[in-house]
Amino acid sequence: MTQQWPNRASDRFVNCPERLSRWPRAIGHSLSSSPVTVKHGVEIRKITDAHTPSSRTVNNTLYYILSTSTAPLLDQSLKAKEHERLESSLNYADHCFSGHATMHAENLWPERLTNVAQILQLVNLWNLTFQKRGCKVLVAAGTHGMMQGMVLSFGGLQFTENHLQFQADPDVLHNSYSLRGIHYNKDLINLAVLQDAEGKPFLHVSVKPQEKPVKLYACEAGCMNEPVELTSELRGHTFPVMVTQPITPLLYISTDLTHLQDLRHTMHVKAILAHEDHMAKQYPGLPFLFWFSVASLITLFHLFLFKLIYN
Repeated sequence: MTQQWPNRASDRFVNCPERLSRWPRAIGHSLSSSPVTVKHGVEIRKITDAHTPSSRTVNNTLYYILSTSTAPLLDQSLKAKEHERLESSLNYADHCFSGHATMHAENLWPERLTNVAQILQLVNLWNLTFQKRGCKVLVAAGTHGMMQGMVLSFGGLQFTENHLQFQADPDVLHNSYSLRGIHYNKDLINLAVLQDAEGKPFLHVSVKPQEKPVKLYACEAGCMNEPVELTSELRGHTFPVMVTQPITPLLYISTDLTHLQDLRHTMHVKAILAHEDHMAKQYPGLPFLFWFSVASLITLFHLFLFKLIYN
């Protein structure tokens, strides 16, 4: 018997709580405690602040948005030429996603929605955001494009004419997360923000070739070091987090080696700092609360001493 899918977006959420528990495996996104390997989507590994959405919040939001999107790439009646056009739009997504990352946009990744009206409002907000951030082509590609757009937006990844750039805010790299299944030149790229034993952030990139292998190259902020060729080896590639003045993207990925080599001459940066040096410069010395506490203790000690002497 053929399953009948609801025609209206609002009809799809009637039994939302029951269906939600089955959704993570369907979209390839897993909760941090799940053994399922994430192939496409956002994987939250470690959160150290209250403004970053949890794994469940990300999961729920992906469910809401993808459930209201069509999937033309799965339509068997779609002509081969149109299918190829839509599929190619995933590999070179115009200038999506322009602007800052949506990771901390609580209105795009709400912790809790209680009714269909709120869900539809969220869907409209995501569509409007994509339209204003250079992602119209991805929206037209349906579910596959929406997934790509949400992954790009979460971490601040953006396509340009010649490369894919990671322009996350260097001041908020204290969380660990992975962006998986990013389409680029028919390959799939996984990008993770991780921390070493000392808590210093670094970037990890791995590539899964899909068809005929095409060389990909990457360089960190400033591209002062020679670009590294990205291979499909299992251990992937790591890059230090460098911060330029003025701020530029933290990582560049391209099929054009010469383009990346030329970038260093066009950025016109004044300085390139290691991430820890940048943070020390941004927040010099110990925090105000520490010094206030020390001053309070010294004052209390002298008051106690004064009372002891004169009594």
